Amino acid sequence: MQDKYQVYLISDSTGETLDRIFLALQAQFPNFKYEVNQFSFVRTNNQIDKLLSNFNKKDNFIVLYTIVDNELVKYLSKACEIKKTPCFGILGDLIISFSKLLNKEATHKPSGQHVLDEDYYKRIDAIQFTMSHDDGKKTNDLEKSDIILLGVSRTSKTPTSIYLANRGFKTANIALIPSIGIPQILIEKSNLFCVIGLLIEPSRLAEVRKNRMISFNENKPSYYTNLGSIVKEIEESKNIFKKYKWPVIDVTRKSVEEIAASIIKIFEIKKRKND
Repeated sequence: MQDKYQVYLISDSTGETLDRIFLALQAQFPNFKYEVNQFSFVRTNNQIDKLLSNFNKKDNFIVLYTIVDNELVKYLSKACEIKKTPCFGILGDLIISFSKLLNKEATHKPSGQHVLDEDYYKRIDAIQFTMSHDDGKKTNDLEKSDIILLGVSRTSKTPTSIYLANRGFKTANIALIPSIGIPQILIEKSNLFCVIGLLIEPSRLAEVRKNRMISFNENKPSYYTNLGSIVKEIEESKNIFKKYKWPVIDVTRKSVEEIAASIIKIFEIKKRKND
């Protein structure tokens, strides 16, 4: 029987960076059995003593940390060494290397990335805009959008829009409904907007829609989950994207992060052409 590990993610800030890095790391080891224990805003020796006091000889422990205070790093490393626990710093060596490369001293300030600067307020503005323009709720000011996503129901428009908003992109998303069509402004000025179409394999979409109806006890028309109707929906959306020469992304079995990365690349290419 394979051992299960207790993974301690220790951060002196929100822990978001560490969490993302660990997700990428564990994805490389499919048979890795673990339980995550997350600790945020750890900034004192006493806090470290308290969380390490949970260690026992029965379990296998691994410590990963993002801490910028050198003295606190030394304390944590020593404590783990005494307990014979593997301990890995995620940012330490990189900060040192960057400091040498730039010939500048690092600030070693916790939460340094979470400053209330212009970029921060840009993200907040983008989130507010995106939430008010979800699923075609508001279309009278689409010219303020950085990105506009089009796609039939359940093509990951909303989660992708929110992810992009957190990256600072004002994103509107509009559902393609056969009986309604698309906003006239997109037709009249199709080349001025960064419009991106989202497609998905019909069989996968049918599966997604059926699962959603079951999970949320929704009552939708029969054509909503009918494979034949879905095939027609997808073909109609393909024709619209082709007619207005809008780039398309197939979201079938893609994560929101993967979809967003492709969208940002398209956005940047269009922006360079327009500059």
